[in-house]
Amino acid sequence: MPSAGLSTRRAVQLAALLALAVFYTVQLAGALLPNVPVFVAASLAGLALDLYLTHKQPGLLALLGKVRFDVTTRQLLRDMLVVIGLVRIPEVPPDIERPLTLLLLAAYAAHFLCQAVAQLVRRTRTLPVVTRNIDTSALNLADAPSRLLARQPSRRLLRFSIPGTVGLMLSASLSVQEWGLIGVSCTLLLSLSSAFYLATWLLPKNRSRSEQAVLAWLDQWLEQYKPTVGMYFSGGASSAYQANMWLGTLAQLDGRPLIVLRERFMVQKIDATDIPIVCIPKVAHLMRLEHSTLKVLLHPANSGKTSQVLRIPTLKHAFINHGESDKLSSCNPYAKAYDQVWVAGEAARERYQLAEVGVDDKDVVEVGRPQLSPIQHADERAAASRSEYTTVLYAPTWEGWDGNPGNTSVPLAGENIVKALLADPKVRLLYKPHPMTGSVDPRAGAADQRIRALITEANTARGDARRNPEAVAELERRTAELDQVSTSAFRRSADEMERMKIQGTPEEGNADRVRAATEAWEAAYWASFPEWEHQIITGPRPAIFSCFNQADLLISDVSSVVSDYLSSEKPYAVANTSGMTEDEFRGTFPTVRAGTVLTPDAGQIPALLESVRHPEKDNLVRARQELKTHLLGPSDPPSLARFNAAALELAVEAEARNERVAQRTTEIPGQREAEEAAEEAEMEAPSTADPEDAVST
Repeated sequence: MPSAGLSTRRAVQLAALLALAVFYTVQLAGALLPNVPVFVAASLAGLALDLYLTHKQPGLLALLGKVRFDVTTRQLLRDMLVVIGLVRIPEVPPDIERPLTLLLLAAYAAHFLCQAVAQLVRRTRTLPVVTRNIDTSALNLADAPSRLLARQPSRRLLRFSIPGTVGLMLSASLSVQEWGLIGVSCTLLLSLSSAFYLATWLLPKNRSRSEQAVLAWLDQWLEQYKPTVGMYFSGGASSAYQANMWLGTLAQLDGRPLIVLRERFMVQKIDATDIPIVCIPKVAHLMRLEHSTLKVLLHPANSGKTSQVLRIPTLKHAFINHGESDKLSSCNPYAKAYDQVWVAGEAARERYQLAEVGVDDKDVVEVGRPQLSPIQHADERAAASRSEYTTVLYAPTWEGWDGNPGNTSVPLAGENIVKALLADPKVRLLYKPHPMTGSVDPRAGAADQRIRALITEANTARGDARRNPEAVAELERRTAELDQVSTSAFRRSADEMERMKIQGTPEEGNADRVRAATEAWEAAYWASFPEWEHQIITGPRPAIFSCFNQADLLISDVSSVVSDYLSSEKPYAVANTSGMTEDEFRGTFPTVRAGTVLTPDAGQIPALLESVRHPEKDNLVRARQELKTHLLGPSDPPSLARFNAAALELAVEAEARNERVAQRTTEIPGQREAEEAAEEAEMEAPSTADPEDAVST
């Protein structure tokens, strides 16, 4: 159970803290008594515990670092106690104190020297841009040094301290000072040699190009590639799905697509794609897009850094959103900052009109939802399904930022919904919570853990899940195939620059191979489980659309999940935890009109399941068909065609605007030059007037 795992982790962390305090106390006591066995055991145990913590408990170490008790401080304290112990032990020669102290100080100086060189190396390997799917051979990028030396100072210090600590303990045990001196000398030499080794990455052959050279290379690449339409994205680590859902659509547009990112880590968060990716963290460098052939930028999400790219006047910007729902976030006032707002259908247009957030109706363009093409229609599901179980997908959204209790059903209704579904012996539940559940409200996170526990218990009650060994083997094979084509293999020490070097121009047809491998993996995934087994689905695979195709019924909240699922025309229900009456709820949220409204006690679920199993009792079929068109737009012309046409039209507008501005800025200087030339010619030309006239004048 996840909650049990959390409690266990906290117990381990508390035990580690207690053990750390005990070892220091015992080491001090062994040094002062002196008691050699106790002193040696506590010193070695303390070092071993620190090594364990650096590998297994990085969160605890981060907490200790915040109170200034980091690895360096802990090791320094440990070494100080060792010196005290050696001085106090009568059998150890008294003249060891001075050379030992000097060697220890030199060892720490060498450690800090190595750390300084590592910092310089990291800085020189941090480029102003990060790319993927772009040939970077012209930059002569070098492989990264060992991450232990370059990026893990804590582990380096502890590992390099092992020879010194062991040597000192031998001196304490055997009363021979040479062992301690030899051990500390080894520690000193390890740090010094590492510093010199890292310094070779500062030599011209391994040193990266300067910032100006890399930016010049980027300008040259943009000039050669000539991008026309791009997707701009900025966000946190858990928000990458908002961009990933648009990759397939972007790849099918006419022209040359480009993905523009702002956060370095996001480069590896973007799913497998053949589209060139450019990450430009600094605003000053981002402005270089103004001089490229890029005409249109599509925005699947709003972020603080969006305003920075909106400053580029040569680009037209369209907000495409990462999903549409009836929530206020789907008609954010920030949308008026874009040139156009692209929506799925008429419902979204009406939503902006009613919200009165400053978005002009002429700037709203209906393009449908082109990424919904993988979703099967209800007829396809009925023809393909032969199971006696009714598969229900419960996909609640997260709690949002505004504290509205109606945002997510997880805290107020989630457990009741799951209990009602699990009570039906012919229901197979797929639970797919939003990846940000619990990120704002801890109560939502706690309810999510309880829901997972209920599902785990229900599976146990149904019996052992005897998975077909052949199906499991097939899933493993398909997983390996998908990982091979969709991810790049990196060394453990590979840094940002090395990944950029490896992830150059993708092989031809790579996108098709990834698509085929994904479909094969999804088929193998669903086939690997017994048809009755409930599932808790987290992570990016299987994707939400794949879950849609497995479901006979969706239960969700007011979110884009409902709008997307409606493309299948299958039954759905929406939980009402807003406090509104059902009539108010349906009137406020149009996406609910063709679904069943669930109260927090989930009392409507038995009747809902009955209508799913007996279609003749389903009286919302016609309503779903009409609402689908209202929300997602007509099916003809196809959504992708409308989306592509909108991109081309906006590019034409951008080009026309740029030509008008260029014409105005060139006409004025030209007129001035002509006027100046005419004046000079007039002054230099001989006068034809009568001199007498001039005199009389």
